[in-house]
Amino acid sequence: MCGIVGYFELERTSSRRAVSLETMLERLRHRGPNDSGIWRNKRAALGHTRLAIIDVPGGHQPIANEDGSVHIVYNGEIYNFLDLRSPLMHRHQLRTRTDTEVVVHWYEDHGPDCVKFFDGMFAFALVDGDELFLARDPLGVKPLYYALADGRLYFASEIKALLPITSDIIEFPPGHWFHSQLGWKKYWDLSPSPSPKEGGELPLPFREGGRGVRSDWAALVRDALSASVTKRLISDVPVGVFLSGGLDSSLVAALMKEHIPGLHSFSVGTPHGQDPHYARRVAQYLGTIHHEYIYSEAEMLQILPTVIYHLESFDFALVRSAIANYFVARLARDFVKVVLVGEGADELFGGYHYLKEIADEEQLRRELVAITSQLHNSNLQRVDRMTMAHGLEGREPYLDLELVQLALEIPAPLKRHNGIEKYILRKAFEGLLPHEILWREKEKFSRGAGSALVFEQIAEREIPDREFARERHLPTGLTLRSKEELYYYRIWRRYFPDTVIHCLSWTHRPEAR
Repeated sequence: MCGIVGYFELERTSSRRAVSLETMLERLRHRGPNDSGIWRNKRAALGHTRLAIIDVPGGHQPIANEDGSVHIVYNGEIYNFLDLRSPLMHRHQLRTRTDTEVVVHWYEDHGPDCVKFFDGMFAFALVDGDELFLARDPLGVKPLYYALADGRLYFASEIKALLPITSDIIEFPPGHWFHSQLGWKKYWDLSPSPSPKEGGELPLPFREGGRGVRSDWAALVRDALSASVTKRLISDVPVGVFLSGGLDSSLVAALMKEHIPGLHSFSVGTPHGQDPHYARRVAQYLGTIHHEYIYSEAEMLQILPTVIYHLESFDFALVRSAIANYFVARLARDFVKVVLVGEGADELFGGYHYLKEIADEEQLRRELVAITSQLHNSNLQRVDRMTMAHGLEGREPYLDLELVQLALEIPAPLKRHNGIEKYILRKAFEGLLPHEILWREKEKFSRGAGSALVFEQIAEREIPDREFARERHLPTGLTLRSKEELYYYRIWRRYFPDTVIHCLSWTHRPEAR
C-alpha cells in the first residue's frame, strides 16, 4: 500500500505554482514509510510513498517500461498479477517481481481496457508520452482524489495532499478511468441484476438443473470466501488479521489459519467492551498468536484529533468506529505489515438490524446494492485511513468481486431466516467455529469495542442546546445530526476547510443515528 500524488498539464500555458510535489508527498508520508520517489517531464509529474509488500528490495516507484516512455505510480494490490505476468514474459523485459510493473505492460498491450483484467484493489496514475491515464478499482477500496487548478489536473490518495493547491477537490469515482485524450469511462457498475420476475436470469443454483436449495448457496458462498481469503494472502511480508470476535472477522481468521500456522490476530476494546472476550475465545479455539490492547477513555480523547485528521471526515458513526480501528492498527504494526479485515459482509449478506424492516425482496436487494456502493467513502475509507496511518495494508476478502456478485444474487430469505441475519453465511461455515461465535448476534464495531457512547456523552455535557441549534446548520447547507457530530466537526475544521465537505459521505442507515 502506498500514497500517490502528481499533476498533468491540461493546458500547455499553465502557470508554475510555488507548491512543490515534495510538499504534497510529505502529507502522505504515513502511507509509505519505506521509500519515496518522484519523476517529472515537461508536462507531468508523479510522486510516490511506498509501503513495501511485494518485491521489497525491487519495487521502488515510479516504475517505467523498457524504453522509459510510460511511467506509473500505483497504490494497491493486484491479486492475480502472477497469472497476468506469465504472458508478458515473451513480449517484455521484466525487471521486478511487482504487480506495478505488470500494470504498466498490460496498459501498453491493452490500453485503458487493461483495468478489466485486474483482480484486486488499486488507484494509479500512468503517464504515456504526452497523455495521462488515471484509474480506480471497481468498489473504490483504494482512495483517489483530483482537482483542477491553473490549467493542471492534480491528483492524490488523500484530500490533505491537495489542500496546498486548492480546496476545490473532487473524489475520483470507483469503477472509472480517465484518459487525457479519450476522456472518462465507467468500466464497472455494481447494479442489481433484474429478478426473474423482471425478466432477469435465474440465480446461480437454479441454472443448468440446479436445485436452488440452501445447501447449494452455502457451498457457493463457502468456496467463494475461501478462495478470496487465499488470494489475499499473497505477500512478501507478514500477514495478520483484525479479530473482533464477531462472525465476519472470525470466519476470515479461521480460513487464514488453514494457510498460516503462526497467524497473528489483533483485538482491542475498552474495559467494558465485549469484543476482547469473544476475540480471545476465537483466538484460543483457532490457536492464533493473539494480541490485545485495552484502551481508556482518556486515551480515546487523546487520539481523537489524530483519528479525525487521518479519517478526513466528521461523520459521527464513522469516527466512532475509527477509534477502535486506530488502536488495533497501532497494535498490529509491530508484528505484521498486512491485515485482513471483515468489512463488507454486513452490506452483502444483510447484517444490519434496520434491514429486517424491509419486507420486499426487491427493495432489500436494491438497498444492499446501495449501501455496498457507498462503502468507498464510509467503511472502506475508515479502514484505509486508519491502517495507513500506521503503515499497514488492509485487505477485504468479503469484497472480492466474484463474492460480491454471488452475494447479491442470494434470495433474501436465505440472508434473513427466522430473524437471524447473515443466515446463509453462518450456514456455509457450520463446524468451522464454535456455535456461540458462529451464531453470535451482530453488534456495531464501536459498541462491541466499548467506545460507542463515550463521545456522545462528552458532547452532551460540553455543548449546550442553544449552541447546537445555532451551529448545526453549516454554511455549505449540511445539517449536523447530533451534538456528537458537531463535536467532531469542530476538530475537523482545524485541518480542513468547509469547501471540501462535498467530498465526504454520510452514514444514512437508521441505526447510525
